[in-house]
Amino acid sequence: MYREDQNQYVDALIQQHAPLVKRIAHHLIAKLPASVIVDDLIQSGMIGLLEAARKFESNRGASFETYAGIRIRGAMMDEMRKGDWVPRSVHRNARRIAEAIKLIEDREGRDARDEEVADQLNMTSEEYFACLRDSNSGKLFSLDALNDQNDSESAVNIEIAGSDGDNPGAETQELAFKQALVNEIDQLPEREKLVLSLYYEKEMNLKEIGLVLSVSESRVSQIHSQAAMRLKSRMTAWED
Repeated sequence: MYREDQNQYVDALIQQHAPLVKRIAHHLIAKLPASVIVDDLIQSGMIGLLEAARKFESNRGASFETYAGIRIRGAMMDEMRKGDWVPRSVHRNARRIAEAIKLIEDREGRDARDEEVADQLNMTSEEYFACLRDSNSGKLFSLDALNDQNDSESAVNIEIAGSDGDNPGAETQELAFKQALVNEIDQLPEREKLVLSLYYEKEMNLKEIGLVLSVSESRVSQIHSQAAMRLKSRMTAWED
């Protein structure tokens, strides 16, 4: 009887939250190359939703929608990583940008400016911004795992891919990673922090954010990518 009730509970959660999968998939697809098919994202997202429904524990504090959103996004990102359609040159340039940002910020003791990073890389501003656009479409730093709003208005949590809470050591590491990331997000320049908040928490697209900030859609993409690279440079101690 318990198993039957549990199965009915899982089925009810899946039916109720299936629209969440489609919403997240369409939010992601707008930022990805045409080669990525939305139905593939939805299919992998439904697997994430099923896993969330099976593993959710209501006494852990988070709502199911919050927990499921993390699992769904994670499943979609895992599916994209398997295909890894991003050219090696994009990965290489993203690493170079992150390293340049870290070098400048360690040396100057403040946020690195766009022109300084471009100079460090011996690039023109146009070349640097083109690299930022490429890295943004490639999702090299998985900011789409960024999710729930914390106590601080600008603080955002992230779940480490593959962590399911069964390993106490992994769970402790995840909590430490979350707090470190929250701290780094709080230290971002205000405009970058605002773009991340509007994009990941409010799920606004680049055009909508551009209207809020009174800048072009391409400029929003640059700011988003700059924030991602800055976080990547500051979180190097957590890389595998």
